[in-house]
Amino acid sequence: MAGTTTAERGGHQRKSSGPPPVRRLRRRHLRLIIILAVALVFLGSGTFWLLYGSDLARVERVSVSGTRVLTPGQVREVAEVPLGEPLAMVDTEAIASRLRQEMPRIATVDVMRSWPHEIGLEITERTPVLLLEKGGEFVEIDAEGVRYATVPEAPRDVPRLELTVRRSGGTAASLRRFGEARLVREAVRIVRDVPGPVARSVRSVNVRTRDDISLKLTDGREVVWGSAERGAAKSRALTALLKAAPDARHFDVSVPTAPASSAG
Repeated sequence: MAGTTTAERGGHQRKSSGPPPVRRLRRRHLRLIIILAVALVFLGSGTFWLLYGSDLARVERVSVSGTRVLTPGQVREVAEVPLGEPLAMVDTEAIASRLRQEMPRIATVDVMRSWPHEIGLEITERTPVLLLEKGGEFVEIDAEGVRYATVPEAPRDVPRLELTVRRSGGTAASLRRFGEARLVREAVRIVRDVPGPVARSVRSVNVRTRDDISLKLTDGREVVWGSAERGAAKSRALTALLKAAPDARHFDVSVPTAPASSAG
């Protein structure tokens, strides 16, 4: 058999010289990964310095929106936003919690970072649906039954809540059994369920017992509502009575399947 030719030996030598192609690809991938990792380290360090170490993203202003009774100055004072602190380090939840705890008039608050220099406080205040007079002042009660503020003067167009104690002890017994807070919530439920046109003319809500609640309207008419149960049905019954007997002065929807009205 003829021996290996020079050309064959040369070709064999060329094929075996240098690292295999797969190994070369792996080395290139490794170099690329190292370069990317170094770049990310520098990028991360730069971002960290920008957010926490530089003066380019620090708190300089505090904006307040949504206030009606409260003033922006009052909100800023309680919020205690740390001016000069890096914006990224501000504890927004702590600010919101402080505002809710120290300012019960606030129903919700959103604390927002506005890059690069501002913290925004978006406030939603509670709205009174009932007033409870105590000691010559007025306790404001919102639609959730929360008593959140006491004011020296009654806000306009907000019904009064009257807890009427009778000699029979009806309200007193209800207070002992359910507690004032429960009776207040029952009255609030009724105010929410009263049909719109009537709600605007409610002057007071009189709670004698949990099952004996009535409404006085601004024109002197009275609505016996009963308990807060079946509010939607009672609302529909009252709307129908008002249309059927517009001159009536007394309406009873305590049993919504058998509503009644009378002239006196």
